[in-house]
Amino acid sequence: MIDYQPLIERWRGGDLDAWAQLLPDQLARGLSPQRYGDLSRWLEVLRQLPDLPVDHIRLDESRVGAGSARALDPAVVEQLRSALQGLHPWRKGPFELFGVHIDTEWRSDWKWDRLAQAIDDLAGRRVLDVGCGSGYHCWRMLGAGAAEVIGIDPTPLFVLQYWALRKYLQRDEVWVLPLGIEQLPAKLQAFDSVFSMGVLYHRRSPMDHLLELRDCLRPGGQLVLETLVTEGSPGTSLVPEGRYARMGNVWFLPACDTLLGWLRKTGFVDCRLVDVSATSTDEQRSTDWMRFQSLTDFLDPADRSKTVEGYPAPRRAIVTARR
Repeated sequence: MIDYQPLIERWRGGDLDAWAQLLPDQLARGLSPQRYGDLSRWLEVLRQLPDLPVDHIRLDESRVGAGSARALDPAVVEQLRSALQGLHPWRKGPFELFGVHIDTEWRSDWKWDRLAQAIDDLAGRRVLDVGCGSGYHCWRMLGAGAAEVIGIDPTPLFVLQYWALRKYLQRDEVWVLPLGIEQLPAKLQAFDSVFSMGVLYHRRSPMDHLLELRDCLRPGGQLVLETLVTEGSPGTSLVPEGRYARMGNVWFLPACDTLLGWLRKTGFVDCRLVDVSATSTDEQRSTDWMRFQSLTDFLDPADRSKTVEGYPAPRRAIVTARR
C-alpha cells in the first residue's frame, strides 16, 4: 500500500546513495503511528479505495487525474468519493478521478499557469518540490517531461493523499516523502530544478532556507521560488508582529527587490522576477473538500485590501534564479 523500496533501490549506488541510506529511518519517523494518532485512520482510507480500471491519466491538464473508458457502477464511484473525503482537508489541486472532482482549497493550476512558460524546460530533469503538499505540482512537472520528481512535505496527511492519488495515477517517477528540507543530506547538489512555493515566509531564517535550496541544486540548476511579498523599495521587509492572515508562522514578507537581493547575497545568479499577483478569493477558498476557514475569512470584511490584522492583503511573487 505504501512502499518506498523501489525508490531506495533506484538511488543506491548513484549520486543519491547517501540519501538512500538515510531514507528508511526518515520514513519511519515521518510516518510513525506513535507520533501521528490519525495515521491509522488515514491508512484505513487507503485500504477502502476501490480497485478501478485505469484507461488514461492526465498530468498536463488543470485537473490532474485518471479515468476509465468503461462506465463504472455509481455505487463504486460513491465509494471512491467517500474514501477520498476521509482524507479531508485537501489543500492543493484540483484533481479528478473517475469523474470525482476533488475541488481543493487552492486553484494550484493557476500558479502553475503563471510560471510554466517562464522556467527552464523540465524535459529529462530531476526535480525537487519543497513543501509540495499532496504533490499536485509534482504531477504537473512530470506531465511537463521531468524524468524524476521528488516532493517533500512533513505533513503525513498530505503524504497519504499522494498515495491515494498514486493508486490511480500509476507512475513511478513521482514520489512524495514525509520530510522537511532540513532533513536532506547536506550539500546534496543532485537536482536540476528545485521548487519552493509557499514556504519561505514560514521560515524563521529566510537566508538559511535559500542556502538549503541552493545546496540541493547542481551547478547551473534553476530555483523556482514563490512567496508572499510586500510593496516597497530594496531592503524593505514586512515582519508581522503577531499573526498574518490568521497564520501564526509568518516571519518575513520581503519586497520583490529585497527578495532578489537575498537571492544574490546567498550566491544565486540570473535572478528574475516572473510574476506578482494578488491572491483572490477565487484562487483560495473553502470547498466541500476543504471545509475550514479560508482566505475570505482572513481578510478585513470592510476593506478587502487588508488582512483582518490590518496588514496588506496577500500578494505573491514568483522568482527564478540559478546556482
